[in-house]
Amino acid sequence: MILETAKTWLVAAWTRTGGFVRARPRLIAGVGALALAAVAIFIWVGSSLPLSRALEPLPNRAVILLDAQGKPFARRGAYKEAPVVVADLPAYVPGAFVAIEDRRFYRHLGVDLKGTARAAWTNFRAHRTVQGGSTITQQLAKNAFLAPERSLRRKGQEAMIALWLELRLSKDEILSRYLSSIYFGDGVYGLGAASRHYFGKPPETLSIGEAAMLAGMVKAPVDLDPVDHPKAAADRARLVLDAMVDTKTITQAQADAASRVSVKAARADLPVGGYFADWISPQVKAAFDGPGFGEVQVATTLDSRLQRIVERAAARELAANPKARAGQVAVVAMRPDGRVVAMVGGTNYRRTPFNRAVQARRQPGSAFKLFVYLAALRDGANPDMMVVGAPITIGGWTPSNHEGGGGRDLTLRQAFAQSNNIIAARIYQTAGGPAVARAARDLGVTSPIPEDDATVALGTAETTLLELTSAYAAVASGRMPVTPYGRPRAVPISDKPLEPFAREALMDMMGAVVEEGTGRAARLGQRAYGKTGTTQDYRDALFVGFTGDLVVGVWVGNDDHSPTNHVMGGGLPARIWRDVMADGLKAGLVARDRAPVPRLSPQPDVEDVEAGPRRDHLPRWLRRILGL
Repeated sequence: MILETAKTWLVAAWTRTGGFVRARPRLIAGVGALALAAVAIFIWVGSSLPLSRALEPLPNRAVILLDAQGKPFARRGAYKEAPVVVADLPAYVPGAFVAIEDRRFYRHLGVDLKGTARAAWTNFRAHRTVQGGSTITQQLAKNAFLAPERSLRRKGQEAMIALWLELRLSKDEILSRYLSSIYFGDGVYGLGAASRHYFGKPPETLSIGEAAMLAGMVKAPVDLDPVDHPKAAADRARLVLDAMVDTKTITQAQADAASRVSVKAARADLPVGGYFADWISPQVKAAFDGPGFGEVQVATTLDSRLQRIVERAAARELAANPKARAGQVAVVAMRPDGRVVAMVGGTNYRRTPFNRAVQARRQPGSAFKLFVYLAALRDGANPDMMVVGAPITIGGWTPSNHEGGGGRDLTLRQAFAQSNNIIAARIYQTAGGPAVARAARDLGVTSPIPEDDATVALGTAETTLLELTSAYAAVASGRMPVTPYGRPRAVPISDKPLEPFAREALMDMMGAVVEEGTGRAARLGQRAYGKTGTTQDYRDALFVGFTGDLVVGVWVGNDDHSPTNHVMGGGLPARIWRDVMADGLKAGLVARDRAPVPRLSPQPDVEDVEAGPRRDHLPRWLRRILGL
């Protein structure tokens, strides 16, 4: 009644004014112009579509990381093989996808209005999404040309592109592109990749049951993964087989015979992450950046045997010390030339992939004294030189030793072994902040180091465990700086030698740390060299050192910088370091000690310091300390 009244009123109004008669030509012209514009836009958009996009490789090819023994240990990136051609496949392979995804594929023009209406009605009655109305052509348009988005605008674009694809390509070409680009879970794109990934064969040799299982995955690739969810995948495959029978793609007897499918998972089930894998990935990506089909295998320096030793040692010691209240651990193991062979960035990668060995910048504590003493050695000091242990104040800052108070005079060797803070501050003041920062830079530390802050002597400048371990590797190798690397190098990076006298002196003092100083828990059956580090309120505890041909750095602490329960570098970290080295020696992965480094003889003009040596023969480093 209301519609009839409105219609009568509109006709009367237009008749009285003659508007309808006058407007008809303009209305027709306007409609025609809009139609022409729509056709022009349709042609312009369609002609600009890169129709081959679905046939192109992924932007970055999949990478398989190999350890030093040539065994795969991680996979990075998605996997796609060369496009498939429908004509080369058994008829039941594309038939399986058509039967379950778009039965009217060969009868519609890209958009199936009947199928869309049926899906909408079914979903309305179920009060949830039960069926999808998208055709195979629309799915191709969505996957190949549009960004992920759920909106009416997106559906309109999808329909327009689908219509254009139907005008430009044959049905088999559309289906070939669809099968070549669709996602099959586990980082696998395209039927060729899925066939090899799940069944270890090319798509041309797929059985009916295998084709049905792959076609069934399209609906939910993750939840219907036949490796992780075999029952769900098998149930879905049964539905696909029934649909293939309904569409007369196969017979009922063939469906019954194909009901049991064995998934072989020919590609190794490798983790996509890991602390070492995450660290090395940017280097790998830079070398193998660009599109490509299939996978590329990349050799790395990781020694999986040492990696297992490091992981076990860290987990064992943390579990044995629950009262330590140290929630996290990081370990870096490298050869003296910087070749990283093992890395642990935390207690559990799946729970927390943040890499504390590479990404976390923490105070190194007394482990930083390596650079302070190197600056002193370069200034003329030697391990047997006596240094005043009385309290000192620098710019309003008065350092103290762990046991409190001042202390007696010590040799450099004794002060380094006992990690004496007062003497370290005195040496820093004498050598100068720029000289200490330069020593750290020379050994490979790239983190910012203040040159006018005396507290740096006790390790307040933040750095990473990877940097710190590399610096100690420079002492082990006698070359500086040492740059850590995770891919085999064809040509060594140019460097320069660490001053022989300074190196021998540092090794002498680092050996004293392990034999008679704060790092006694790290003692082995052979000569070992290292340094402990503990920060204020026991927030960080470190031990970094080397023996044979392996350099290892260990850190323990908490992510929120909360204090541990009095964990010191000479405790839990030193024991983890010892376990790694001991197990590595037992497994033949750490070299037995070479000839021991002899203790340096004292300088003739320093040996008699207390007897009153000639002032002009004293090193300028000692003369400044004594105020001469």
